[in-house]
Amino acid sequence: MNEFVHLHVHTEYSLLDGACRIEDLISRVQSLGQNAVAITDHGVMYGVAEFYKKAKEKGIKPIIGCEVYVAARSKLQKEHGIDSKYGHLILLAKDNAGYKNLLKIVSDAFIEGFYYKPRTDMQTLAQYADGLIALSGCLAGDVQRMILEGNSDGALEKALEYRDIFGSDFYLELQDHMLEEDKSVIQGLMRISEQTGIELVATNDVHYIDKPDAYIQKVLMCISMNKSIYEDNPLTFQKDEFYIKSYGEMHELFEYIPKALSNTVKIAESCNVTLDFESMHLPHFHLKKGKDSFEYLKQLCYDGLERRYGRRDIHTQRLDYELSVIRDMQFVDYFLIVGDFVGYAKSNGVAVGPGRGSATGSIVSFCLGITDIDPMKYGLIFERFLNPSRASMPDIDIDFCVERRQEVLNYVIKKYGHQCVAQIITFGTLAARAAIKDVGRVLEISYSTVDAVSKHFPTKPGITISSVLENDNELQKKYEGNEDVRKLIDTALRVEGYPRHGSTHAAGVVITEGPVSDYVPLSKNDDIIVTQFQKNEVEQLGLLKIDFLGLRNITVIDKTEKLIQSTEPNFKIEEIPDDDKKTFDMISEGNTFGVFQLESPGMRKMLTRLKPCSMNDIIAAVSLYRPGPMESIPQYLKNRLNPDSIVYKTEKLRPILSETYGCIVYQEQVMQIAREIAGYSYGHADVLRAAMSKKKYSVMENERRLFIDGAVKNGISKEIAKSIFEEMSEFARYGFNKSHAAGYAVIAYRTAYLKANYPSMFMAALLTSVIGNIPKIKEYIAECQRLGINVLPPDVNRSKNIFYADENGIYYSLGAVKNVGRKLAEKISIEREKNGIYSDYADFIARLSGDELNRRAVEYLVKCGAFDSFGFSRRHMLSVYDKVMADVILEKKRESESQLSFFDDGSQIEYNPDYFSMPLDEFDISKKLAMEKDSLGLYLSEHPLRQYASVYKNEKYSKISALNSDNIGRVKIFGIIDSIRVISTKQQKDMAYISVEDITSSIDVVIFPKTFEVFKTQLEVGEFVEIEGELSTRDGEAYQLKCMSLRFINKDDLLEKYKKIYLNFVSETTQTYRKVLKLLQSYPGDTVCVFHFADTGKTVTTVNRLTVKPEYSLIKELEAMLGQENIVIK
Repeated sequence: MNEFVHLHVHTEYSLLDGACRIEDLISRVQSLGQNAVAITDHGVMYGVAEFYKKAKEKGIKPIIGCEVYVAARSKLQKEHGIDSKYGHLILLAKDNAGYKNLLKIVSDAFIEGFYYKPRTDMQTLAQYADGLIALSGCLAGDVQRMILEGNSDGALEKALEYRDIFGSDFYLELQDHMLEEDKSVIQGLMRISEQTGIELVATNDVHYIDKPDAYIQKVLMCISMNKSIYEDNPLTFQKDEFYIKSYGEMHELFEYIPKALSNTVKIAESCNVTLDFESMHLPHFHLKKGKDSFEYLKQLCYDGLERRYGRRDIHTQRLDYELSVIRDMQFVDYFLIVGDFVGYAKSNGVAVGPGRGSATGSIVSFCLGITDIDPMKYGLIFERFLNPSRASMPDIDIDFCVERRQEVLNYVIKKYGHQCVAQIITFGTLAARAAIKDVGRVLEISYSTVDAVSKHFPTKPGITISSVLENDNELQKKYEGNEDVRKLIDTALRVEGYPRHGSTHAAGVVITEGPVSDYVPLSKNDDIIVTQFQKNEVEQLGLLKIDFLGLRNITVIDKTEKLIQSTEPNFKIEEIPDDDKKTFDMISEGNTFGVFQLESPGMRKMLTRLKPCSMNDIIAAVSLYRPGPMESIPQYLKNRLNPDSIVYKTEKLRPILSETYGCIVYQEQVMQIAREIAGYSYGHADVLRAAMSKKKYSVMENERRLFIDGAVKNGISKEIAKSIFEEMSEFARYGFNKSHAAGYAVIAYRTAYLKANYPSMFMAALLTSVIGNIPKIKEYIAECQRLGINVLPPDVNRSKNIFYADENGIYYSLGAVKNVGRKLAEKISIEREKNGIYSDYADFIARLSGDELNRRAVEYLVKCGAFDSFGFSRRHMLSVYDKVMADVILEKKRESESQLSFFDDGSQIEYNPDYFSMPLDEFDISKKLAMEKDSLGLYLSEHPLRQYASVYKNEKYSKISALNSDNIGRVKIFGIIDSIRVISTKQQKDMAYISVEDITSSIDVVIFPKTFEVFKTQLEVGEFVEIEGELSTRDGEAYQLKCMSLRFINKDDLLEKYKKIYLNFVSETTQTYRKVLKLLQSYPGDTVCVFHFADTGKTVTTVNRLTVKPEYSLIKELEAMLGQENIVIK
């Protein structure tokens, strides 16, 4: 062991405080010739597993520890002021018993002691002191703090308390960061040591790797505290001495007390924790005494075999093989546990997905009801899921209805005990775009500069600053030509990827035999107990991890099914035919907007070429449409159209690749090729697949030789064998798991079936699933309009908390109205079902008045038209609310005083006759639409642009919803300004970001300073604009338009510039024709009308006889009489 070991180190997992990336830390320690190093993050053990593995890989001894917070009193006392104070203490695990005790202390500090920080106390330390070494900590340690306060007696007493707990394993910690406080603390600690015999140890309070990194650590601290780096901040370090120092540097500081240095080595030598990444720690499924778990599993599977296939003597060889593998790999209880909670979900009406991931390839999973996809029908391979040649935990992910997932989790917690179940932590990191924005704020770089730079970074996963900078020429120019931009990017590069906060993994759950804190440290996110290790580390430590996924599409299917069952009680989604022509016709036409996995523009385009006609085609589509396999789509489509032209390198490939027209599409096909061509077992073939997909070149070279030798033995030439292996290697890098694709395809087919056969109910459920997401609601309403489904405004006597479909169309959700919310929406619906419909506006207020109903909620219900059916104008209802509410309050007061009520005899409130005696006129159409937009976030009953639909469809405008990567270049749109945001550039010139929407969708438009200067006085929300610009796309979809030219359109002139109105009639003799003539005469103007009569084919022009002014109201009335399709304006 070297002459000095760092025992006080904060890694990146001292969130936004430590700036030591673990890999860099280990490398630095190694370069200094130090053979060991500790991890002691603030109150947490987040980084321990990663630290341990990386240290071991580099030959560095890992010392596991934590700097805990010690409560001023009991950890259970949480009184503001006195209990807001806490002391720091370093704990290091000597052995595995000490490590286990450290897990308990750190977990308990979160679960029981959290108050501002996770706190332990002296009693807990005494309970779990065995196997632990304690150091008195930094200046914030209790002993040091008392010395600084001049309380020498208190410091001595506290030091003796710690010695009573830890004995000779308690050390007084000396630190010297060139701070004035350090000098007096060192003197005080040395005095205590002399008085008590407690040994001294020298540490450096490490927060970053090298001295220059002090700047980055300060940036991280400022990000955490939302401060500028230029502000005075007492919480940031005043010196730059908190780095990994060499032995020479530490010796120079503490040469007067060499034992304090040698004690670091002594402590390191006594710390010998080993983490076990080989063993598995699976819980047991509890059965009645004497019952064998394997026999019970076998019985359940054979019962399931009969239920699934109608007999017990089919596929028994496959089932028995899988059962034997499961038994030999000791996963029997795993399958029983999963089968049990999935069975609970299904028996309690919780919707469960048909299967996800490689578990779909197991007939045991199918027979247990864990999955609903027959692996035999689709040729799915068990070894892709569970491979006896590759010892690893099985991975079963389950999709549940997103609204009821927690019910299943609660069942598991109740069954196995709350101490034995925990969810899994995940970390939000400073991703590229976030790093740019946070650093810009900390460095006080102008908003416009930061905003302009950040827009170069998409928010999708995997984007890094360096990759974007390398490939974005425009960004490179900014970087090279602007000092602020360079400083911004250089700093952001250094903080990118740091974890910034812990949160709860969306799905991961751990189940253990004993308390979870026996195996991993725990923390708490809100009220949810989570592991402090991430999911991969949890699995590597041999714990049972299952993903309880909440999938929105499962909820959509479930809600649609329930709506259908209101009229077709026997309908079950599991029993729909898998060859429905209507469904496949819809898919082949690309009308899959809203269909799981099939709704992106690129996918819809591919489907129109693929023309799927079977479930296997959908499985292939799901597998092909992703990066990598996309390259095979042209060949796949070509071969599909011309199957006779497919040439196989050997006939042995035909049965494997014929279903995918000669192309390798699935990972399972790689395994089948290895088995049939080279004689591999499926287990060995899966090892080959894994090596190819993970680019394990050393393994692949050995496998290449084995594959070629095996192929030659099977009568295949060496050249062909080499060629097949190369093709497999290339594909396996990005190939998709067929089992997983099959699970996706079944959900895709089910949603497509519902859309094709029950469109109103499906779209209602789909809309419900995106409440709160206005852009998605807009898109789905547009799809409803395309399908001919009316989406009706909210109505307090028809609407529910959800979007609800009946024979009239889909009623807009009351819960989606601004300022109403789910609780009040449910109350409105429940009250109506219980006591009958609301007779009028005042009756509604009287029956609903209370905690949930307030002025704001009523105002927005009026604005969106939810009371329109009562026959009063919205203006009038808004004006009388206060009067009605005052009478309701008065009546309730009388009721409470007399215990008698006007409700006692079932009568309703006797309204003040003044409420409605003098009706107020309605708002004009533009005001009503504005109110509707305010209350719903969108235009529903009408769109301000719809009156001009027949006009602007004659111009060459692009629909915003249709803009995608196919439209790259200049496009022209016509729309209404929805919002405006003005910012200043670094040159102090104003520019704007505006949102423009047409009938179909909306898009952000950038207006640069030069254009903004010209039009800034005209830019107002609600103005009509024609914009030509350069389209930017992200992930194939439009997201921004850079304005090149802008033209404001006068609404009054928009219709008048057109010279003819073309009207189509059934016949000249109809009453409709006579009504239209009368209507036209009431709008005199200069526009000519052209009539066409379908029965005679005659066309009549009204020049010199009848010319009109095409006002909005005229067009609306004509559309109502004739239908929009029978009116054309040119």
